[in-house]
Amino acid sequence: MSQQGYVAAPPYSQAQPGMGGYQAGFGPGPTQPLYGHYGGQPQAFSAPPTGMMKSPVSTSAPGMPPPPASSHYSPNAQQNGAHPQRYPAPPGVSAAYGQPSQPPYHSMASQAPPPAQQMTNQMSAMNLGNYGPGPMQSPPPPTSPVAQQPLQTPPLPAMGQPQMPPGQMPPGQMPPGQMPPGQMPPGPQSHHMPPQMSPPQSPQASMSMAGPSMAGMGRPFTGPPPPGAGGFQHPGPAGPAGPAGYPQQPGQFGGQLAGPGPQPGFPGAFPGGAAQMAGPPQKKLDPDSIPSITQVIEDDQAKRGGQVYTTNLRGQVPPLVTTDFSVQDQGNASPRFMRCTTYSLPCTADLAKQCQVPLASIIKPFASVPENETPLYVVNHGETGPIRCNRCKAYMCPYMQFIDGGRRYQCGFCSCVNEVPVFYFQHLDHMGRRVDFYERPELSLGSYEFSATLDYCKNNKPPNPPAYIFMIDVSYGNIKSGLVKLICEELKAVLENLPREEGAESSAVKVGFVTYNKILHFYNVKSALAQPQMMVVSDTAEMFVPLLDGFLVNYHESRAVIYNLLDQIPDMFADTNESETVFAPVIQAGVEALKAAECSGKLFIFHSTIPTAEAPGKLKNRDDKKLVNTDKEKTLFQPLKGVYEQLSKDCVAQGCCVDLFLFPSQYLDLATMADVPSHTGGSVFKYNNFQVETDGDHFLRDLRKDVEKSIGFDAIMRVRTSTGFRATDFFGAVHMNNTTDVEMAAVDCDKAMTVEFKHDDTLSEETGAFIQCALLYTTISGQRRLRIHNLSLNCSSQLSELYKSCETDSLVNFFAKSAYRAILNQPLKNVREILVNQTAHMLACYRKNCASPSAASQLILPDAMKVFPVYMNSLMKTAPLVGSTELSTDDRAHQRVSVMGMGVEDTQLLLYPRLIPLHNMDLSSEALPAPVRCSEERLADTGMFLLENGQSIFLWLGQASPPELIQSMFNLPSLAHLPAHMCSLPELDNPQSKKVRSLISALLEKRPNSMKLQIVRQKDKPEVVFRQFLVEDKGLHGGASYMDFLCYVHREIRQLLT
Repeated sequence: MSQQGYVAAPPYSQAQPGMGGYQAGFGPGPTQPLYGHYGGQPQAFSAPPTGMMKSPVSTSAPGMPPPPASSHYSPNAQQNGAHPQRYPAPPGVSAAYGQPSQPPYHSMASQAPPPAQQMTNQMSAMNLGNYGPGPMQSPPPPTSPVAQQPLQTPPLPAMGQPQMPPGQMPPGQMPPGQMPPGQMPPGPQSHHMPPQMSPPQSPQASMSMAGPSMAGMGRPFTGPPPPGAGGFQHPGPAGPAGPAGYPQQPGQFGGQLAGPGPQPGFPGAFPGGAAQMAGPPQKKLDPDSIPSITQVIEDDQAKRGGQVYTTNLRGQVPPLVTTDFSVQDQGNASPRFMRCTTYSLPCTADLAKQCQVPLASIIKPFASVPENETPLYVVNHGETGPIRCNRCKAYMCPYMQFIDGGRRYQCGFCSCVNEVPVFYFQHLDHMGRRVDFYERPELSLGSYEFSATLDYCKNNKPPNPPAYIFMIDVSYGNIKSGLVKLICEELKAVLENLPREEGAESSAVKVGFVTYNKILHFYNVKSALAQPQMMVVSDTAEMFVPLLDGFLVNYHESRAVIYNLLDQIPDMFADTNESETVFAPVIQAGVEALKAAECSGKLFIFHSTIPTAEAPGKLKNRDDKKLVNTDKEKTLFQPLKGVYEQLSKDCVAQGCCVDLFLFPSQYLDLATMADVPSHTGGSVFKYNNFQVETDGDHFLRDLRKDVEKSIGFDAIMRVRTSTGFRATDFFGAVHMNNTTDVEMAAVDCDKAMTVEFKHDDTLSEETGAFIQCALLYTTISGQRRLRIHNLSLNCSSQLSELYKSCETDSLVNFFAKSAYRAILNQPLKNVREILVNQTAHMLACYRKNCASPSAASQLILPDAMKVFPVYMNSLMKTAPLVGSTELSTDDRAHQRVSVMGMGVEDTQLLLYPRLIPLHNMDLSSEALPAPVRCSEERLADTGMFLLENGQSIFLWLGQASPPELIQSMFNLPSLAHLPAHMCSLPELDNPQSKKVRSLISALLEKRPNSMKLQIVRQKDKPEVVFRQFLVEDKGLHGGASYMDFLCYVHREIRQLLT
């Protein structure tokens, strides 16, 4: 099978200097003469010969693999043994990626124009070989190992071209562009053309390509032609066109995009961008020539959607997370539970180091299973408990080999030979398989559960069912906003749906209630009482629970008293003027209550302001915008140590998970307040400037989902591997006491852990590699269980196998989490730079070792990773990684914390939102309209689009939306009548309205979090917020467009390969 590579087209064969804010190695030199690889010794960057300036990206010798990456930062020093660090600070850093390091050229007329080389590189126009305007037809794959798609381009000038001041040229080289009209210089020079000119067209050329269309690049530049920089007449496609002496157009290089929207003055920058320049007409660059995520998703859905995926093969790559498929477990865990960055591990540590593709698995142990798939079987071995290997303690699974007629078995993880217990003995058939193979889930399935014996319980006694404690901040702001009343009303409905075991009549979960401001109020809601009783604890320094009996109760028995209490709370505090609150003592009270009841459980805390009252865990405002873009910026994301760190440990020890619902109107130090939830398997929900009318439904949907979701408590997870590699690092909403045990106060159906693996020996291609994830937890009804997920992977000494088996979505999940952890310890600039470097390394290694030889000007991407750069660029534009003073510190911290617990499908959607056109959908069809690429170019003035990324949802209306569309959606005569800040659609009885509403409610149902619908009109102010989700375009707060990023990465790759 030939390895499918993806050859991309010329637009990025040119580094586009000084655009999108990259310093391009042209113009001023790097800010630091020293630059080493991360982890490597800083190597002196020797001064290049005069007139030559190479961008000092990599200083490894040509053709050498990159130096080893050094270690992985981990806050709890979670390494097993030493392993190289992924995010050390680069010793000296060249220009920051994503932010211009030199001031933009503002007035071009007064300054010397950029060097000729820079100009020509900027916009070389070129022909695309055999690329017709019609749909792309792949030719039959060549026999080379990489079947290249037909986007071939003639070779381009090498990136390290001598760079001269304007008007000076190395001997023997004419300034590009100084040629008699109609003639082109031979060889690689054939693409050196003054920007904004079309090349002479060869008769069969299908398409002339301008360089990437860049917003903010060219503004008409009048004045004399720059000296020496080819201010010559140049024939266009049909004889001379344009004024004689047409000057070159320097843009504002590196200038940040001022406002949203296209900058006029660049022909074809966006459809509708006025081509305000003289000169030959320019054919617009076709963005469809670069890899598209929507296309990849659509292709996978077409190929594998609706099918049954059976897990009987080792190392098979599952369908994408976005594809709709069902799973049949035949010996490996479903991809709903486990996904990997690659399903073919490199055999040696050297190969892994060479390709720099991280080896990791994303495990979601409680993932929801659709109704058409079999739920997990529970295996009960009675008193003896689960069968395990004597040496490595792995649980019985399909990778154990029975020998000696079934009397012994060899462990697939450590190869130890174990005796089979008498009760478990069974004969083998002629294939050497046990006769009861299909009757025992643990022998034939990838995922199953064991009933745990008392040895697996705390203090060797069976656990009690968990408890849910609702803790409501009743300070002045929350009473006045109506929030307290809303919560109390809703709890009546929510408590009816507490989670329960399959088949159980009612839930075993106990409930309790606390209200607080500066002091705490506990409520006795014992079913025997006529009225609830309130107990007050005002000494918050020494927190204790004033009542044992009657605080945690069975909801069904105490329903009348609880209703009574919920009715009274809003009235009880109606006249409060207490605006100060405490926070740490509230969590402490919850932990103490669970301790006293000897159970695990969850605290639901509804809180709105920074806790400033005198008490342990008191916080002060430490939000300082002056730290943004400095080395101290990381302190904004670091939680304050001390009280909260200890609280996290206490919570985990008691199996107490904390979910935090925040309703801030200003800064509340979310980084610190979210510390306990983010170490106890909890979630943080945030509703800025909460108003009951507009945000009520959004919050209540979150609360309902959160209370009802399936969950396990007091959990501890161990990931075992077969010999040759091991788990070294863990990312997630978890706590680590040692290097191997992942502790979670609770784990629900949406939480995922990302586990990184490293080699400690050579892996064998024959046996492959095995991973077993074992999770010990307490069920919602108080049973102790073990949930086991097994996965087998291939091993290969061929890097091409590794690249073929990569899963981009999983890689991106890993990079997002490791970058978001690294920003706690490093300047953002370094973290962004490492992300770019690693992207370039992974792709350069593929190019060097797996692709068939081709012109250096081509960007060749592995088929399984062809959209990887889109996701990486989008990741670097996310709030936590963008140094911008316009973003709220709490919002950035919130996103950082949220992503740490996300699974693959959540990070995929977050980094590439779905943009769905709704104006032309087929109303009779059940299917969702096909999403389009996330770029402004895809929006239409007359259209209506839905955009969602799992956290936010927008309905965008073009300014020329037809009145009948507006009428059918909003019952209004035209768009002008639409009120501002609408956040819900009226229920109208027509097909269009019904279809859109059902589509939105289906999305809200499907996503783990609720989203608040925001309706935005094109060109309105709120549209700015919407635009930052168009991730293929230039970032609102800095960051490149997809096209610029691709150019940049391509230049880095070429730098690594030369």
